[in-house]
Order: sequence, then structure tokens, then C-alpha cells
Amino acid sequence: MSQDAHPPIDYIEFTSPELEKTQAFFSEAFGWSYIDYGPDYRDIQGAGLGGGIVRGDLRPPLPVLKADDLEAMLARVKAAGAEITKEIFSFPGGRRFQFREPGGTEMAVWSAPEAEA
Repeated sequence: MSQDAHPPIDYIEFTSPELEKTQAFFSEAFGWSYIDYGPDYRDIQGAGLGGGIVRGDLRPPLPVLKADDLEAMLARVKAAGAEITKEIFSFPGGRRFQFREPGGTEMAVWSAPEAEA
């Protein structure tokens, strides 16, 4: 069954210019573990909600919603007045796009490959 009528927040992504220090802090403070996807990305495990840390300049955390039909959700977000900041792109585990809602918060929507099959 599609969750696209009310897409849930499924993931939150943090940035850090000091990825290893952020990873060590989260591990020590919260007991989180990680799956490494190359030198610049860590997938957070055990946080209660999916999450990741990407090496990069600091920016506010990125809330990521999940949808079954990514193209339909892109059209819906555009029609509601969002500015698309990153068109649909692939990554290990699925595809996503990013947008800025009219109030200025940047967000993303992703879809797993099996949802799109």
C-alpha cells in the first residue's frame, strides 16, 4: 500500500566537516553504530529513525520523507510551490530529490527501488 497520501519522515541527514569526530561523538554519547559507505558517508544504525552523516560544510539537518512514486511526489511538491534544489538522482539504495519549501526549509524525498518496480 502506498504511503504517498501522507509520506512519513523516514530519515534525517546531518553534515559535518569533521565526520570522524561527529561519528565518535554520536557513538559515545548515544551508542549509535554505523555502516560506512565510502570515506564521506556513514549510515546511522540504532537511532530509532534512519539517519546518516555526510562529510561537508555545516547545514541544518535534512529531513527526508519516503514515497513510493518519486516522480508523482516531485510533481506534487512542485505544484505546492517548492523550489527544487536537486533533481532526482540515484544513490546506493534508491533515488531522491531535494527541495526548499516556501518558508525556506530544505527537505528531500526518497524512494527505494522495490517501491518503484
